[in-house]
Amino acid sequence: MPNRQKDDLFQLIKSLGKGEKRNFKLYIQRNTDAEMKVVILFDALDKMEEYDEYNLLKKNPSLTKLQLSNLKASLYKHILTSLRLLKDDNNIELQLHEQLDYARILFNKGLYLQALKVLERLKQITINYQQQTYHLLVVTFEKKIESMYITRSLKERADQLANESMHSLAKMEEINKLSNLSLQLYSWYIQHGHARNKEDESKLKAFFESHIVSEIDITNSFYHKLYYYQSYTWYSFILQDFLGYYKYTQRWVNLFDEFPKMRFVDTLQYIKGVHNLLSAHYDLKNGKKFLELLETFENFWSSPHIQGNENYRIQTFMYLYTSKLNKHFLEGTFSEGIKLVPEIENELEELGLYLDSHRILVFYYKIACLYFGSGDNSTAIDYLNKIINWKVDLRTDLQCYARLLHLIAHFELGNHDLLAYLVKSVYRFMSKMENLSGVEELMFSFLKESFHLSYKDVKPKFEALLIKLKKFENNSIEARAFAYLDVISWLESKLQNVPVEKIIREKYLANSKNK
Repeated sequence: MPNRQKDDLFQLIKSLGKGEKRNFKLYIQRNTDAEMKVVILFDALDKMEEYDEYNLLKKNPSLTKLQLSNLKASLYKHILTSLRLLKDDNNIELQLHEQLDYARILFNKGLYLQALKVLERLKQITINYQQQTYHLLVVTFEKKIESMYITRSLKERADQLANESMHSLAKMEEINKLSNLSLQLYSWYIQHGHARNKEDESKLKAFFESHIVSEIDITNSFYHKLYYYQSYTWYSFILQDFLGYYKYTQRWVNLFDEFPKMRFVDTLQYIKGVHNLLSAHYDLKNGKKFLELLETFENFWSSPHIQGNENYRIQTFMYLYTSKLNKHFLEGTFSEGIKLVPEIENELEELGLYLDSHRILVFYYKIACLYFGSGDNSTAIDYLNKIINWKVDLRTDLQCYARLLHLIAHFELGNHDLLAYLVKSVYRFMSKMENLSGVEELMFSFLKESFHLSYKDVKPKFEALLIKLKKFENNSIEARAFAYLDVISWLESKLQNVPVEKIIREKYLANSKNK
């Protein structure tokens, strides 16, 4: 599991680049000698590989435990101040904050007309870059100034600002409703994965229909459209409506073509949109479109805009390498895909401070599937154990299917003594998590009856299970299992006595010819 230090100051220092560290040193030199202990603390933490307070104090006797808490708080504040002084001309929000600060300074000096000039320029920027929240802040500030200093025809100005304020609030209300809905749907998915049963479907549909706003039109703002498309994206994805998922992720990405400058203003939303569009192509087996978009995404990853921003680089890494793994699942080239694992492991170790548990779980599961597909069941089990032993209340679906794949891998290795115990244990776990569908019930019945049989005796059971499972392929709820584990291809590989990646590779090539 990647190293995930808990100390906030340590994390902040480890996130700094060379230029940022140099800028901090220049900034702190302007302070008095009283701040020298802060510099000592900074250098000491910078040299540490892992946060260890005992060794920190032992190696730096000028720092005492009694003063450490205050020194850390002071250093944290100094680092943030030094970072704030670094100009970032590409960050619109920082620019808007800066201009608002200038307007407040002028206002506090009693220079009302000058403050209004700054706000007028600022308002135009908020319109150009779709920054509705800041637009409302500017209008509110203008109202405050007008209420204290009559700058022009009061009635005309008062009506204008009142109308602007009402219009801005109405826009914000709609955007707020949609962003809330999008976030709540995404949260549901992170907790549970896809809809598990008809009850999940019914609850989700009722919730969605009671919260979604009316159909959008051309007059709606960028963020209104963005959160509208996102809401339908998560809704469709949870219900495994992959055509709907594709439709709205494509609109999500197209929105950044309609508003090209927003690709640089809200880069993370663009990155996430491309990631979901890649996932939609993968789910629909659109091999050609998937590969074309993956190449575009790789080029975007290499651009100075991404590489020059640590946050963008981290997010793009996660989504790019998820798609690179999906490429090998799609094409049935599992053995080739294993070459990516050391690279991913190194990045996970390096970025362990910044990655959320959900993303790491997804990587571990995909890597486990990669090894399973290549025939290396022992290594697959190693990665599945990382998921099973990681006590985290996220993605109960992944927790369940990791255990099911774990069972199958032990079945492949012929670990009969373990299987007798594991079948009961995993069944109880999945039942408790309300994650048992008809597909899983059939899988457990098969494993319970077959793990001790010879290949000759188990082959008819493979055939019977395959026939039963194929009936579920077009059932949206039952097919949920196939999205996590290609049991059909595994059974076909057992019946044909060939590696599972050969079966998936043949299906991919046949599918490519037909398109």
